[in-house]
Amino acid sequence: MVALLSPSIGEATAGMAASSSISGSSAVSACAAMAFFYVAILYSPTLIFRLPPPTSLESFLIRRFVCAIVSSIASVIATSILLGLGRLEVVSQILGVFGVRGDHLLQAVVIPLLLTSLLYAGSLVFKLWLLIDSWRGDCRVSSCRRVGSYERVGIYARKCIAWISSRACDVMAWRNYVVAPFTEELVFRACMIPLLLCGGFKIYNIIFFSPVFFSLAHLNHFLELRYWQGYDLWKAFLIVGLQLGYTVAFGWYASFLFTRTGNVMSPIVAHIFCNVMGLPVLSASRTRGLATIAFAAGFVGFFWLLFPATTPDIYNNRKDGCSCWHGYCYWE
Repeated sequence: MVALLSPSIGEATAGMAASSSISGSSAVSACAAMAFFYVAILYSPTLIFRLPPPTSLESFLIRRFVCAIVSSIASVIATSILLGLGRLEVVSQILGVFGVRGDHLLQAVVIPLLLTSLLYAGSLVFKLWLLIDSWRGDCRVSSCRRVGSYERVGIYARKCIAWISSRACDVMAWRNYVVAPFTEELVFRACMIPLLLCGGFKIYNIIFFSPVFFSLAHLNHFLELRYWQGYDLWKAFLIVGLQLGYTVAFGWYASFLFTRTGNVMSPIVAHIFCNVMGLPVLSASRTRGLATIAFAAGFVGFFWLLFPATTPDIYNNRKDGCSCWHGYCYWE
């Protein structure tokens, strides 16, 4: 596997001897501990600190936001210590190990976003169909044939602004589209993958097996469904099983994006987009088969463009021969 280095990381490798400061077993243990801590800390306010139960959904989620942020910071600090990043004097080099980079940012955001959208071609067609139906319905109710085109555009623009405003004030939207994508990708990709790479694991083994930590971190949903929401055993198993399958599949893709681009924003934008869209629409009777055709075409296009769209040359100025995309194993 070639190293996918930003310029600053590439400069850090010049004239340095090869050495890795962490064993494979230590890397796996650290990843397991991070996954456990990411979930366990969510319950610490009531179980450990004995804080009173939250009185509203908003206060409950804000408390969890704080816990997730604390967990993410702790994982970054632990990873920095295990990899000996304190030896680096330039902040950009330290951030580069976690894929926090300013160079090639536009490519790292736009290309993965467009690539991910191909999997949701059926969903996009379905939503567009609903939008057209809604527009036609509004026209019939308000006799908008007498309304000019520019005025109609203004009406829908105001509706769009109102929707965005409502989302900005929705604590669930903050959880799904901000806190969860950023903290989860930081912990489960930006921290774990460098540890596993420096532990000597092969890149494709990491891509396919590291999402196990990501999926196990969602097992707490079973307890919440079973004991807090009163679901029966099999229904809770079914729901969580589907969630685990989806998180593993997404984890493969997110890990692939991170290792190919070397930028943590790539899996973050994919994570946000998937949370916005939900599960892909495979078919919809009201679209007269267009959604199914769009899904099939998008699915084929996704796999056809998967490797070309994530070619390391697009996201990096320099590549060196190293088993780690960040080149850490060849730092002195």
